[in-house]
Amino acid sequence: MAHLLGAEALHLEYPTKVVFDSVSLGVNEGDRIGIVGRNGDGKSSLLAMLAGRREPDAGRVTVRGGVRIGVLDQADTLPDDVTIGQAVVGDTPEHEWAGDPRVRDVIAGLLGDLPWDAMLGTLSGGQRRRVALAALLAGDWDVLALDEPTNHLDVEAISWLADHLKRRWAANAGGLLTVTHDRWFLDEVCTATWEVHDRIVEPFEGGYAAYILQRVERDRQAAAIEQRRQNLARKELAWLRRGAPARTSKPKFRIDAANQLIEDVPEIRDKTELQSLAVSRLGKDVVDLLDVSVSYGDREVLQRVEWRLAPGERTGILGVNGAGKSTLLGLVAGSVEPSSGRVKRGKTVKVATLTQRLDELDEHLNQPVRVVIGRLRTTYTFGSGSKATELSPGQLLERMGFSSAQLSTPVKDLSGGQKRRLQLLLILLDQPNVLILDEPTNDLDTDMLAAMEDLLDSWPGTLIVVSHDRYFLERVTDQQYAILGHRLRHLPGGVDEYLKLRQLEQATPAAKATQATAAAPSGLSGAELRAAQKEVAALERRIAKLAEQVNAARTGLADHDQSDYAGLGREMASITALETEIAEAEERWFELTEEIG
Repeated sequence: MAHLLGAEALHLEYPTKVVFDSVSLGVNEGDRIGIVGRNGDGKSSLLAMLAGRREPDAGRVTVRGGVRIGVLDQADTLPDDVTIGQAVVGDTPEHEWAGDPRVRDVIAGLLGDLPWDAMLGTLSGGQRRRVALAALLAGDWDVLALDEPTNHLDVEAISWLADHLKRRWAANAGGLLTVTHDRWFLDEVCTATWEVHDRIVEPFEGGYAAYILQRVERDRQAAAIEQRRQNLARKELAWLRRGAPARTSKPKFRIDAANQLIEDVPEIRDKTELQSLAVSRLGKDVVDLLDVSVSYGDREVLQRVEWRLAPGERTGILGVNGAGKSTLLGLVAGSVEPSSGRVKRGKTVKVATLTQRLDELDEHLNQPVRVVIGRLRTTYTFGSGSKATELSPGQLLERMGFSSAQLSTPVKDLSGGQKRRLQLLLILLDQPNVLILDEPTNDLDTDMLAAMEDLLDSWPGTLIVVSHDRYFLERVTDQQYAILGHRLRHLPGGVDEYLKLRQLEQATPAAKATQATAAAPSGLSGAELRAAQKEVAALERRIAKLAEQVNAARTGLADHDQSDYAGLGREMASITALETEIAEAEERWFELTEEIG
């Protein structure tokens, strides 16, 4: 492949720190490179130097003649006084940009829910981020340099972006450089990974899963130097090999080598033990939402939600912005009252919420980290029985990536990621038995995300997670639900099923219009069209009936003896079978509506 750009002996330093020391590397046609590393080690600085946005203190960056580099910065540089259309396509005549399939794809994928003539000054930060990304992707570039492109994007938009970038580079021989903490995105898009650490840039073949395998191999050779980091990486590798959705079959993932490295690594969570401990802490009743609806004035947010949280349940919640996720969390936490229905809460329930704000730290801003933690508890216990581990505040902080020097740092001087980790530790030290995490991955690098996941693996309680970070959501929860059409529904097929249901939801109006007129150019004969419409109607009735059976089964599950694990297992298997049947029926419904219209 032809060379696009390269770096020779790059050196960069700040007054108190050398960031890079004689770094040389290159980008060739077809390369899709993910850049990872700890916060503060220089990922964004490296990207800026390669993109020509920053000059190194020594060394040079060379770019092949004629190569165009498009850059997405983390900072918001858009003006307030232009419309979305002007920001994305400028003065290009409509017949030109509307006739470009790539531009149409970008607009539909990122801006379909926004008015084309809306002024940027009226948009939220997340909406402005999508406009900036759309404006970049609508351009014609040989190399894209993306700094945290998934920030402010939901699961659906991140999935679209991954597909778009893969299609884009399949159609031409450009290059891609991306700094991101989104590990699912890295694994889905990238063909190589650069790890920035200790003043160097270390290249690895493949996406995130392959990078983790190679890092475990590397760390094993230097076990005495980074024993803890190696153990966390091996644990993550075990999850990627054994349970991560759609990752274990990738050819680039060397299965035999991975299996050998994880043969002595136990399952990431002892679910039976954690559930037993959760029952002892919570009792049989946690929080039950019984036929609950919530409205704000004339606007209905949630409709007839039936959800019974079990002790030790670990659930991820999906939904577009504004779907009602925060309202659902508020019902569980007790900060939102239902407009109708009833919320039943167990007597021993103690709910804590890790919010997107950092309110818990406000009263501690001038105190050193060690003092803040030490005032709450002298020790903290992880696990139970023979596996229980007692940690001091200092050890707990070290486990979450704080160095000895940082223990004396005032809270106000911590970085965003450090404050986030301290916020979680303060909540856990208060010993809640129901924990709600609302976008917990903000400001955390991949190593710190792994450390947080490791911490949660031994936390014995009911866990509810709302996150756009698909990797984190799948890693720390055992099941997922979505808010669709104001209703809460279980997702036996996880995030993939959610994305299909969102497509189905968006296709429904067109499908209904087709059925009403029976005249759409579907390509089916009259008899075939009538048969397809008849089957669609039958599927809708069947799906509704199966959903009623699932709700009845879940209601019965709440009354089951919680200590009868075998019986609970059989009941859950029955419910899972029903939900799988629903998923299959919905898949067929989706296929038919696609054929019809």
